[in-house]
Amino acid sequence: MSYEFVIRLAGEAVYAVLKASAPMMIIALVVGLLISVFQATTQIQEQTLAYVPKILAVLLSVLVFGPWILTTLVDFTYNLLSNLNQYVG
Repeated sequence: MSYEFVIRLAGEAVYAVLKASAPMMIIALVVGLLISVFQATTQIQEQTLAYVPKILAVLLSVLVFGPWILTTLVDFTYNLLSNLNQYVG
């Protein structure tokens, strides 16, 4: 197992994690921005106001994007396990 293989594998793993978490992160960012604009316009400075909508938005995005995330991670795992036997030996 060469260091090029390990670096490529680590890069693919990071890419898979970023790809799987991107929908939830983007939705949480948009909801947080909307809540911040709402707080700034109404001058409501309640710190906990931003948490509940973001948690609900992330939960909803997990329900919507869950099958796609699972497919992405299963494909990565399948590729990892099918190509790993070439380099270990």
